[in-house]
Order: sequence, then C-alpha cells, then structure tokens
Amino acid sequence: MASKLPDATKVLGAGAIDVEDGSGAGAGGKKVTGRWPGFVHFFFVLTVVTCALVYAPRFLSPTVPVDFLGPRQPSSGRAAAVQGRSVDALVLDNQVNSPCASMGGHGICCDRSDFNTDVCFMAGDVRTDAASLSFLLFAPQAPNGTASANATVAEKEERVQPYTRKWEKHLMANIQEVRLRAARPDEADAHRCDVRHDAPALVMTAGGYTGNLFHAFNDGFLPAWLTVQHLRRRVVLAVLAYNPWWAGTFRELVSGLSDHHVIDLLHDKRTHCFPGAIVGTRFHGILAVEPARTRDNRTLVDFHDFLAGAYKDESTPEHQEKPRRRPRLGLYSRKGTRVIENEAAVARLAESVGFDVSVLETANGAPLSSEYAAVSACDVLVGVHGADLTKLLFLRPRRASLLQIAPLGVPHVARGCYEKATAMMEMHYEQYDAAANESSLVRKYPADDVVLRDPEAATRERGWDLTARVYLGGQNVSLDLGRFGDTLRRLHSRALRLPAAGP
Repeated sequence: MASKLPDATKVLGAGAIDVEDGSGAGAGGKKVTGRWPGFVHFFFVLTVVTCALVYAPRFLSPTVPVDFLGPRQPSSGRAAAVQGRSVDALVLDNQVNSPCASMGGHGICCDRSDFNTDVCFMAGDVRTDAASLSFLLFAPQAPNGTASANATVAEKEERVQPYTRKWEKHLMANIQEVRLRAARPDEADAHRCDVRHDAPALVMTAGGYTGNLFHAFNDGFLPAWLTVQHLRRRVVLAVLAYNPWWAGTFRELVSGLSDHHVIDLLHDKRTHCFPGAIVGTRFHGILAVEPARTRDNRTLVDFHDFLAGAYKDESTPEHQEKPRRRPRLGLYSRKGTRVIENEAAVARLAESVGFDVSVLETANGAPLSSEYAAVSACDVLVGVHGADLTKLLFLRPRRASLLQIAPLGVPHVARGCYEKATAMMEMHYEQYDAAANESSLVRKYPADDVVLRDPEAATRERGWDLTARVYLGGQNVSLDLGRFGDTLRRLHSRALRLPAAGP
C-alpha cells in the first residue's frame, strides 16, 4: 500500500528534525528536536537473548506527520457527533478468553496475565491529560447534560508501560508509564477537547530496542498489528518516544496500521478525545501469531499480507504463475561479525548448483520497501544468524525456504529465533550448523579448548557472557563448500518443484 503521507525525505538527512508539539496554533507551536537514535553494537545480543529466554531450556527516509491537525478522515461535525457516543458496538479487545473481551461501552479493563506484556482497554469518553501522561475516562452524559448516575467505574488508577518485554526490568525502567483512571465530574472543564477523534487510540512506544530490526518487528509492529488489525485502520496511534528515525523507517507500516496522523504523546500538550483507547499491545511469542488466540483466527501469513500491502509498489503487478526459470537465492552479506569469509566462493557454488544469486547487503540504508522487493523475489533466503533474517517475513508463504547458518555455539539460539516463524509462514526451514573447523575461532583457541571442543559445556561453565562475547560477537565462518553444497542442492530441488517466487 502506497503511503498517503507527505514525502519529507529531505528533512531527515543525517542530523535532526524539528517536530511541532501542538502547543500553539499554526506556526506558533513549539518545536521539539528529534534525533536519530545511536545504533549500539550490543543490539545483536538483545536479539539472541530474546530467543534464548523464550526457547532455551531452563538452567527496534520520509517521516510520518504528527497529528497536529486532528484526524484525517472525519469532518469536525462528524467527530463531534461521535465523541459523546459509547463504543459498545466497537470491539476493542480481539483476544480470545481475555478478561476484557466482553467489556461494555463504558469502563476500564486491564489484562496483566501475560508474561511479556500488559494491555489495558478504555471504552467511553476518553480524554488525554498531557501533564500527567494520563488517559481519563469521563462518565457518559445524561439527557440533562449531567453525568449519568448509572455509569460507575472503579476509582483505582491503572498504570501501564506499553512495551512487550515487561520481564526485562532494566529496559522497562526507560519505558514511560501511562496512567488510566476514571475522571471526576469536576475535571470536565479543565479537559475540554482540543482535538476530537472518531477512532480509538492505540498507545505504543517507539522506544525500547526498536533501533534493531528484529525488535522493531518482534516487540513493536507485529504486536501492534495483532492488537488493532481487527479495527481495519480505524485507530489513532499515540506514540511514546516518537522520533524521526522511527517515523521515516517504518512509515509504510504506520500508514498500514492507521488512517490517522500519529500523535507524539510526550510533546503534544493538547487534550485529545477518543471513543476508546488501548494502552499496550498483545504478544504471542517470538515472531508469532497464534490463530486460536484471536477472534478472527489470524495467522502469521496474514501479517505477511499486511506487509505486502504496505510495501507493494502500485506499479508492480500481483504475483502470477510464471514460466519456470532458475530459482533465485538471496545471500545476506554481513559486516563486522559473523561474516562468511568465503562468501564469493559460496555465491559461485550456489550459481553452479542452479540458482540465480542476489547478494543482499545488510545495514546499507536502503528503505524497507526496496528490501521487501528484493527478498520477496527470492525462492531461498540464506544468511548467518542475525537480525536481517527477520526479513523472512517478506518471503512468499508456502513456497520459499529459509536457510539459516548457525555459527559455532549458537545453533539452539538460532533455531529458536526463526524456525517457528518459518513454519507459521508455511515455508521450509533448514539450518546449517557450522562445525569447529568452519569457525574463525580455530585461529584464537587451541584445538582441545572447550570453546571449540564442546560449546555447550563452555556455555554452561562460563555463562551467557561467553555466548555474547565469543560465539556471537567474536567469530566469522568459512563454510565447507562440499557439505554446504549438499544443503544447497536439496533446496534447489525443492525450489524446482514449486512455482517461481519472483517476477
């Protein structure tokens, strides 16, 4: 889906961008300087920690405009008409067996049962209080203009940090806390609506580990889609830690989730009014969608279709059955650590097996739309374990294959990150576990060192630091072309039995 948002690519440059905070009308609003986040080298460790914690045995271009002009779609008259209406016809919680799934048209309900995330729902006349970062629920109006005596909501204040890693205490200390409570009748005059919306709010954050691609999808956009896809873009994104890098990098996904402008929740000081709100997002597992947990039985293939709609070039025709050609293999070329040292030979090997080979550069600054186009054209995607393999979500479901190369010492972590997601996409997963003689660690350690001889024992003895520092952050691979060739031939034979993936 092509974004309807204005193209402001030139603004992003290499420095900062000014975002108006809504504190005044027209050009009089205060400017808030947003900066590009620093990309710290430890992000790759965060990715594999996530995979290890969930799957290991026990022992995060153009910008998205911020909503300073109100919602795009409705006229002010219609927005005003719906503001006083309850949302009993609107299903806020799409989760099966949730304590909030059957909430009525006026109330506050929180589901804190998940290990990873808390989600709260507000139905009714919801208004923001910027000073306290709060969402207030006002009682519905009786015909005489007074608050209805039949509307009662518990006075307990709920607090939510809208990020899907609530178990990671040191990280959550940096995620802003949003408050939800029932408003007193005497607070109405101080919270008159500056901007009225005819759609509920989704409060999420652009903070956390969103600077890493794996976490941007796993912790951010997939959970957001899970939470609001049933609303069919009739939702307003109210974003904490809004920044131009996030807005520019993921503009297509933001537009795909919502028909409305984004609200910079920390800097927009006006009172926004909604017919409901969702604070926090659902989480089904690492790159996972569990159909049985949603009322409409959504799958990870549906999320892929969402991505396809967001990134599809309108000039590109839909996929059609095409005459057989050589299958296409995409080979990710890493820089820094976990590099394939004999990459050129591997590419030649794949060509000799019968693939057309595309070498895909990592961290090259290309927009995700072009990455989508390149990856979706592949029958087989190959890469050493890392965040770029999150782009398996761009492959064609039911046809493509993912071949993950696991360096010495991390096969289990590698499998935990991407095998299940590949299965949920109904694709073929294969993992090539590098042997000790294929690791650059043979140049650092003697042959009888436990680091080479028995990585599992070494990890048990020295802990996660060894995995992060040595197996993930301190080695490259040089693949055995004979053994790796056998793997490529199997995948080539499979690809020949299926329709071509690309144009």
